[in-house]
Amino acid sequence: MTNLSHVVQDERTARMVLSMIVEPDDAVTGRLLGELGVVQLLRLAESDEAMPGVSAVDAQVWRAQFKRSDAWTLEQNIVAAERAGVGTLIPGDKEWPSALDDLGDRRPYVLWTRGATSFLARPLSDLVTITGARASTSYGDHVAGQLASDLANAERVIVAGGAYGIEGAAHQAALASGGDTIAVMANGVDRPYPMGHRELLERVADLGLLVSEVPPRAFPTRHRFIARARLMAALSAATVVVEAGVRSGSMTVARRAHELGRTVGAVPGPVTSATSAGPHQLLRDGASLVTDAADLLSPRGRDSASAIRASAASRDSGRPSAATESMNARAL
Repeated sequence: MTNLSHVVQDERTARMVLSMIVEPDDAVTGRLLGELGVVQLLRLAESDEAMPGVSAVDAQVWRAQFKRSDAWTLEQNIVAAERAGVGTLIPGDKEWPSALDDLGDRRPYVLWTRGATSFLARPLSDLVTITGARASTSYGDHVAGQLASDLANAERVIVAGGAYGIEGAAHQAALASGGDTIAVMANGVDRPYPMGHRELLERVADLGLLVSEVPPRAFPTRHRFIARARLMAALSAATVVVEAGVRSGSMTVARRAHELGRTVGAVPGPVTSATSAGPHQLLRDGASLVTDAADLLSPRGRDSASAIRASAASRDSGRPSAATESMNARAL
């Protein structure tokens, strides 16, 4: 059995170690963590004591995860993460996103970060998650980009998963607008995925934030993609699905957002398009119709979005918009 006492010096280190051993969103770990705290949890993992509310068989399976690790490797991984400039956030930190506390026992053990962690301390209403199909259409890319651009100009933080298609379009538009964006990863923040988005994700790390609940060097897996959905949903006040098949992972994000009482929006598309089947299903189930940024903003934000649209229309027509004329009049 790994002697974790040689590695664990405090709660932060304990949570880092836990994320290196146990997969995210583990039901047994989440409940024990909430009841006992992380230091006591790790002590229990290395003992033969009965585990409260856990059968002997389940306890044996759970403890087996810790037997497969070794203290030296864990120590080296922690040192490597620090040398690579990867940061961590744990509950109680100033910039820990309190929105994740809504997940209860499903809250992440720790967040691994690269970039502007201050984004996570912003009010929940400032964050909007945009997600959708990887195999998106030109229509979907255009709408996602326009939404992200207008929301960024209205001082909202764009949250997405860094994937091809809709999410990539959202990140790119937010950055192009000089706005803020967060990429929630299903792998280590030091390992850009997908590889085709390496340059984009490095720009997000430089100008925005990469965040993950799995440690550096970790590969993405199906379970980690599924687990990530709850983070993407919880971080934002609203989640909008631009394009998605009915079985898309983006639909999982929408379901998690609904379970958390967050706003769920969907962009309509052609009834002949398979990539719009998911949003249409969400709309039938009561999701909010989203056609532009104003549909995702508070009354104050809607004024900003209206001004943005008026400015864009003015630019296209070559005439000053009413909003611009009004601003000019006030300036005089």
